[in-house]
Amino acid sequence: MVQLVIGEKGEGKTKKMLDYVHDAMKTATGNIVYLDKSARNIHELDNKVRLINVSEYPIQNTDQFIGFICGICSQDYDLEAMYLDGFLKISKLEGQDISDALTQLNQISEQFKVKLVLSVTLSKEELPEFARAQVI
Repeated sequence: MVQLVIGEKGEGKTKKMLDYVHDAMKTATGNIVYLDKSARNIHELDNKVRLINVSEYPIQNTDQFIGFICGICSQDYDLEAMYLDGFLKISKLEGQDISDALTQLNQISEQFKVKLVLSVTLSKEELPEFARAQVI
């Protein structure tokens, strides 16, 4: 399942994401990964959550980002959830249509049984029609 936390810059999406991670840790039976564009939130996360600073990897486009997500899924059979903060930035999708990437992430989520929660700096009206039902 892919869920979206949406809003404009400065509306508290990261705070919501961190709250969701903290809530998930209470009942998690598998591993949780948090992807961000920096390591600034490392002290906000439980030490059992793996923080991945995506900017440390040479990801240049969305296809490489999707491959990166698949790589994370393939190396951890106990992966339960991934939280992707700043999705448009880390996936190289700023100013672009996100439909194809969301479709691929929905397929990955279903295939590997991994919950994906994305913070997206868009309004509900700017989302593809199919993705509006995924907003939490």
